[in-house]
Amino acid sequence: MTSLPRIRFLDRTTPPHILTLVLITGMSALSISVFLPSLSAMTTYFDTEYAIMQIALSGYLAATAVLQVFIGPISDRYGRRKLVLGSLVLFVIASIGALFATTVEVFLFFRILQAAVATCMALGRAIVRDIVPQDEAASMIGYVTMGMALVPMVGPMIGGGLEQAFGWQATFVLLSVAGLATLTLVYFDLGETVKDQGTSFRDQLKTYPELFRSPRFWGYVLCAAFGSGAFFALLGGTSFVASEIFGLSPLWSGIALGAPAIGYALGNFLSGRFSVTAGINRMALIGTLITISGLGTSALLTLAGVHHPLNFFGFCTFLGLGNGIMLPNVMAGSISVRPHLAGTASGLGGAIMIGGGAAMSQFAGSILTIETGTMPLQITMLGVSVLSFFSVLFVIWREQRIA
Repeated sequence: MTSLPRIRFLDRTTPPHILTLVLITGMSALSISVFLPSLSAMTTYFDTEYAIMQIALSGYLAATAVLQVFIGPISDRYGRRKLVLGSLVLFVIASIGALFATTVEVFLFFRILQAAVATCMALGRAIVRDIVPQDEAASMIGYVTMGMALVPMVGPMIGGGLEQAFGWQATFVLLSVAGLATLTLVYFDLGETVKDQGTSFRDQLKTYPELFRSPRFWGYVLCAAFGSGAFFALLGGTSFVASEIFGLSPLWSGIALGAPAIGYALGNFLSGRFSVTAGINRMALIGTLITISGLGTSALLTLAGVHHPLNFFGFCTFLGLGNGIMLPNVMAGSISVRPHLAGTASGLGGAIMIGGGAAMSQFAGSILTIETGTMPLQITMLGVSVLSFFSVLFVIWREQRIA
């Protein structure tokens, strides 16, 4: 039974409503995915190369990784509320700047500045850990990210539709309005959840080795990094696969990109439903096995000569399902290894995960050609998923040794 006090919506003297947590974590997911179907049109608009335009994704992810190194310690010391509000203000300004950009350099500057909103993703998890214990945190993170999964499910579809109807700029109008609405909600509903003032920032930095020396922390973080790396590889290659290999329109590219999000929503529901009773390690193990099974089957079918969008994107549903089960549990595990460093652990874990994702997205975009088809991307996603499986096995082995 949780000890969570009664929640009153739009009353920041009580814990935040789950809708608020869904929206602050979902804004970063929306910013990552909603513009992807428009990459080709934006490449033409700015008269540049696709590899340069792809920095809008990999550069955003890299900035997110660097940012999260500092967000955890600062939030542990100064609180979650101020940082969430500040990041949303920067996100709205950056979205408006990207909307009116006339050169690719200016656009990429504001696009990377949008990464400020990733603060909300890291601190959303830390806020959950502030108000509930470990197993309940896994469950609550599951429910929060189940709602968040709706964003990448419908975001690319909306982005593709807006691009076809009004041009790519309409996507950044959407981001500006959504960011402003979320900022208003956070101002009225999110109070401070850090229970004390914490330690100084310098003392917080001194605690990094405490996390680095924890094998279980590394096991959880690497499981998340490898598992999500498969998804970021998909993001990096999906625009090329959809438009150049399968000849899909921006709208249908967005619909195809929603396939893993369908699985992710179901996986997060299952995580929220069963994490407390099954345990976070068992759930993470199940999630990685589901991902490997789905991606492995898709790769085998491709080798057998089945070259069809349903084979590639359809089986990516299993990637989403597996990650939806695995990620909330390993996130809860990583920030609970040292509970007094929840914000620090969340920031470091997020930096490692997203930094790896930036590399994977750029790598995926560079290995694909029309001649190679989808196989290089499928092998990459399957390979890192296997590494995710071995990472959670390591955590289980370590816990058995110290039990």
